[in-house]
Amino acid sequence: MSGATGAAGGAGTTGGAPGSANLSGPQEGGYTVTDTRQPPPHQPASAYTPPPPAGAPAVPGGPGVPGPPAGAGVRRPRPAARTVPRTRKARLRVSKADPWSVMKVSFLLSIALGVCTIVAVAVLWMVLDTIGVFTTVGSTISEATTSEQGGKGGFDLVSFLSLSRVMTFTTIIAVIDVVLATALATLGAFIYNLSAGFVGGVELTLAEDE
Repeated sequence: MSGATGAAGGAGTTGGAPGSANLSGPQEGGYTVTDTRQPPPHQPASAYTPPPPAGAPAVPGGPGVPGPPAGAGVRRPRPAARTVPRTRKARLRVSKADPWSVMKVSFLLSIALGVCTIVAVAVLWMVLDTIGVFTTVGSTISEATTSEQGGKGGFDLVSFLSLSRVMTFTTIIAVIDVVLATALATLGAFIYNLSAGFVGGVELTLAEDE
């Protein structure tokens, strides 16, 4: 009986698979119980994540809450549709012109036009005098108007068209132009208001710049 027990014990000790843990357990009825289970795989330690507080909404993918499956319920934004820029237009009508504002604007514009006229005449006179136009033309006119019997000289164009005399004439013309332009513009505003009362005025179409 002791020989059978020893043979069974030797077979149980050496008959395990290679690489398995052969642990001898308590003997029952003369036989040795051997544990052939493999140890559990090694798992690295992870950081502790506290559970969410009561009443907090569950975050997909958080601890203990499975995330949504890949490709399920994901809405991709649509590309923005290209729209053609639209030019806004407005149709307006000038129903009345204020005579007082028309008079002020026309007065300032006529003054500016008069100053430009005076400056332009002065520059033109200097250019003509520099190139000798007055001298040449004046000598020709003087010879043509001189009497054949040795009388006095003819018409002196150079002295008549002096710079001071020319500027004086130009200033007078500019002042008259200011008065006439202002009066005519104001009168035109009154006439426009009368005609707009019958036909409705001038219609304008305004477009917004892109």
